[in-house]
Amino acid sequence: MTIWLSIVIVGVINYLTRLGSIVLVDPKKLNSTTKQVLSYVPSAVFPCIIFPAVFFDNSVNFVNIYDPKILGTFIAFIFGYYSKNLLLTIVSGLISYWTLIYLL
Repeated sequence: MTIWLSIVIVGVINYLTRLGSIVLVDPKKLNSTTKQVLSYVPSAVFPCIIFPAVFFDNSVNFVNIYDPKILGTFIAFIFGYYSKNLLLTIVSGLISYWTLIYLL
C-alpha cells in the first residue's frame, strides 16, 4: 500500500508544480525576450524524448544504422525539413517505419 501512496503523492506534487507555472505566471506580463526564449522549449524537449527511443534498443545499446527506426526517422526528417508541417512529418515517419518493418 505504501508504494501506491508514494505514487499518488508524487503525482499530486508533479501536477501542482505544473499547475503553478500555468496559474501564477501571467503571459501578458512577460517581456518579448522571455516569450521568444520560451517559444523554443517544445522544439528542444521533443528531440530529447524521441532520440533515445530511436537510437537505443531495450537493453540501452546503440541500434544498427540500418534499423527501421533510424531509417524512418531520417525519412521523417527529410519530410519535415521540406514540408515544415509537423503532422505530415509524423505521419511520413510512421508510414516509412511500418513499411520498412514489413519489407525487412
